[in-house]
Amino acid sequence: MTRVNQTSCEVKLTASEVLDALIPLVEDLTRDLPERERYRRLLTTLRTLFPGDAAALLRLDEDTLVPLAIDGLSGDTLGRRFRVGDHPRFESLLSTREPTRFPADSALPDPYDGLVQGVSGHLEVHDCLGCPLFIGGRPWGLLTLDALDPERFDSIDMHALQAFLSLAAATVSVAERIHTLERNTEEERQRAEAYRQASGRSGRDLIGSSAAHQQLVNEIRVVANSELTVLVTGETGVGKELVANAIHSGSPRANKPMISLNCAALPDTLVESELFGHVRGAFSGASSDRSGKFELADGGTLFLDEVGELPLGVQAKLLRVLQNGQLQRIGSDSEHKVDVRLIAATNRDLAEEVRAGRFRADLYHRLSVYPLRVPPLRERGRDVLLLAGFFLEENRARLGLLSIRLAHDAQAALLAYNWPGNVRELEHMIGRSAFKALSRHRERPRILTLTAADLGMSANPGADLAVPALGSASTNTGEASATDFRSAVTAYERTLVSDALERNNHNWAAVARTLGMDRANLNRLAKRLGLK
Repeated sequence: MTRVNQTSCEVKLTASEVLDALIPLVEDLTRDLPERERYRRLLTTLRTLFPGDAAALLRLDEDTLVPLAIDGLSGDTLGRRFRVGDHPRFESLLSTREPTRFPADSALPDPYDGLVQGVSGHLEVHDCLGCPLFIGGRPWGLLTLDALDPERFDSIDMHALQAFLSLAAATVSVAERIHTLERNTEEERQRAEAYRQASGRSGRDLIGSSAAHQQLVNEIRVVANSELTVLVTGETGVGKELVANAIHSGSPRANKPMISLNCAALPDTLVESELFGHVRGAFSGASSDRSGKFELADGGTLFLDEVGELPLGVQAKLLRVLQNGQLQRIGSDSEHKVDVRLIAATNRDLAEEVRAGRFRADLYHRLSVYPLRVPPLRERGRDVLLLAGFFLEENRARLGLLSIRLAHDAQAALLAYNWPGNVRELEHMIGRSAFKALSRHRERPRILTLTAADLGMSANPGADLAVPALGSASTNTGEASATDFRSAVTAYERTLVSDALERNNHNWAAVARTLGMDRANLNRLAKRLGLK
């Protein structure tokens, strides 16, 4: 092995020739080019400045060199993988930071033997030059240049070669950064899509024909086409997330992601990271950089459910993002600019929360630019039957039945009930009742009919509040009507707590916040109800 050693016989390229060759590569750094084309142009320039018969660009992948671009070598070279330990020439090239030229009589086997175009069989005496490329101080790969003439590189211009290598390293660095950005963008897109699909409700429509429902639909249509921040209010289970989805779907941002975060479902220590992201090492367990929900929703919509549960410290940082569109990941001093439309939802009276000092007044006014109240199910009249039909059809498909229908007494019971849990309670009741009713049939029916008793409800249409029946699913209407007051209250409490548990993935802290209860009191109630 002999290093390139320049002497007085060296023939230098003129500055004009070097510039003419390098300027197109400099211009390429600012262009959006496919990686393969960017590297092809790099090798073309290399052979223009330093005429040879074959050139290659190889990336070091652990202990293997992977060809990324070739010029003058057979096409199958791109499919080869050169393990460095098996090729002494490559090993020698990677052991130094300087260009290396091998003597024509070198005993080291040539990795390109039989691969140079126009040469068949063993590759005879030729000139071979290799240059390591370093990115960020680490070896990235190699540039190789071969010529059949053993004296081709005798007069190589080292200044021009060093200038080219610097530009080659910049080209590779740009290509690597673009590849990393594209990969990260795709990963974030996949995460956003996963969040959207995981919500499970994005494909549902707003169903109803009542005056209260039509007024809501009209308001959604008005505000959707704006960029206003919307505060969706309403009782638990009315469908605030569906309203948020409808606003996003009707907005100019509909083709961008809608990202959701349930502020009540996370510990206070994780909410900030979920919203704003973090950098590696920001806290214990932060093993890599991570984008928050705001960055995931950039260009689209961010839906914050149960926004009234945000800690005061996070509220201040959220206000800053809403004011100037800039955020900082935890542990980072760098600011990220985001363009996000915010939709927030709560079942709390935020004005009262402000008066109690539990919610910032400035954030409340920033969120409630357009307040939108979702009416409870008890104000929507016969919409309950339309919604029941939707949930019956969902369960029919899930259970593999021809049809599931409601008996007259079941319809009367649904209309008479006060629905403290709203649409979510109706959904759970229909699903539970259909499953239990089907399990009582020895033979699978073609049509399953649900009665008031199957629903566990009173069939008395004059009742202000229907009471879930106690005991087994076969309890009849008369037994339900005869239930004493204390048992009815206990059953109602059990239903409320059970539904809250299901909605909050059995997170007792979140259940306590949802029900507005002290955690210790909730624990005692759960034990009395047999839920713990």
